[in-house]
Amino acid sequence: MIYFAHRGANTLAPANSIAAFQTARGQGATQYELDVHLTRDGRLVVRHDYTLGNTTRPLSEFTYAQLQEFCAQQKIPCPPLLEEIFPQVRPALALLNIEIKNDDNVYPGIEQVLLTCLAAHAKDLSDKILISSFDYPTLQRVRDLDAHIKIGLLTRAFDPQQPRALQAYSVHMKHTRITPEIIQTCHAEGRNVFVYTVNDTALARQLEDMGVDGIFTDDITLF
Repeated sequence: MIYFAHRGANTLAPANSIAAFQTARGQGATQYELDVHLTRDGRLVVRHDYTLGNTTRPLSEFTYAQLQEFCAQQKIPCPPLLEEIFPQVRPALALLNIEIKNDDNVYPGIEQVLLTCLAAHAKDLSDKILISSFDYPTLQRVRDLDAHIKIGLLTRAFDPQQPRALQAYSVHMKHTRITPEIIQTCHAEGRNVFVYTVNDTALARQLEDMGVDGIFTDDITLF
């Protein structure tokens, strides 16, 4: 069973922060999950929400310099750049799941920006990177750009044709939606099944018995 540190050790440090990944590594994590967005000047920032702080202003409106200034004014942590996370997770890394937040293609071109960033800052980790998204067209563009990178299909309604078309490494679903039939279909085609977000050891054991290959958890020390 694989245990992903979901947004780092987010119960002890702000989710998707450098401190969260440093803490998770200190807890023994070797698999991690994070989310990326694209600023107006083409920088990849690590954050879950599309907006910042308590505002409704989207991240896409900021350059990274403006983002830093805004966060300083509001006295809130500034989302780190993706390339700042690699040094935190590189030691003993087994798998880094990068989720592209790109509903309705709000960040045109984010796929190429991400692949360029990986080539520049994480070329040595190429076989340990897993790209996922809920936006299926985003994953199609990733596959068109890179025939070999690992792709994880995030989905709420499993359609076996989608992971086949993507040559997906894995299928990711909420633990309440997964079924033995989905797992069997994925395994028959050589795909992993990862589920989110599991913070209960008894539930994790049930999912493992069902055949799930890994879970995303907010507290890897439970496992």
